[in-house]
Amino acid sequence: MATQRVLPQSKETLLQNYNKRLKDDIRSILDNFTEIIKTAKVEEETQVSRATQAEQDHYEMHVRAANIVRAGESLMKLVSDLKQFLILNDFPSVNEAISLRNQQLRTLQEECDKKLISLRDEIAIDLYELEEEYYSSSCGQWDGVELPLCEAFHRQDSWGSPEMTSDPSRANPEDPDNLGSQESMQRHLNSHDSSTSEQS
Repeated sequence: MATQRVLPQSKETLLQNYNKRLKDDIRSILDNFTEIIKTAKVEEETQVSRATQAEQDHYEMHVRAANIVRAGESLMKLVSDLKQFLILNDFPSVNEAISLRNQQLRTLQEECDKKLISLRDEIAIDLYELEEEYYSSSCGQWDGVELPLCEAFHRQDSWGSPEMTSDPSRANPEDPDNLGSQESMQRHLNSHDSSTSEQS
């Protein structure tokens, strides 16, 4: 069983004031509503005419209805004051709510950390497999030297471009096929020059 906390004198007085306001407003609502019901009763003939009596009863109902509305607004203000009092003075409940929220956030953080670590491990495995595949293929080899991925693909694209294939002057001079074609072209030019000199 939870022990009741001892409130300071100022807080105790404030709570007693709240209790008094609550009782007064409820009593006011009850009394005015009872008088309105009594006014609705039709009485026998008196010295006052019926029209005058009806007008008096109508005015009294309006006044008592206004009192009921005022008491209701006072109760709503009392509820607001009680909420403010609890928020500002109920420190154990506030601390408990803060601790619960911190625990929830820590649990969420741990779950996010686990997911991030798992994702990191999966990415590391995939990268390792991709590197193994790259370095084991011919795409990653260039003149017996392992090149970075970006450099290898850049050279492959440059040699496979239409400009390099259409322009013989930009061909690789170390390519054996290109060397053979250049030697045959040179021999053809030399034979043509020698035949021209004999005719002259």
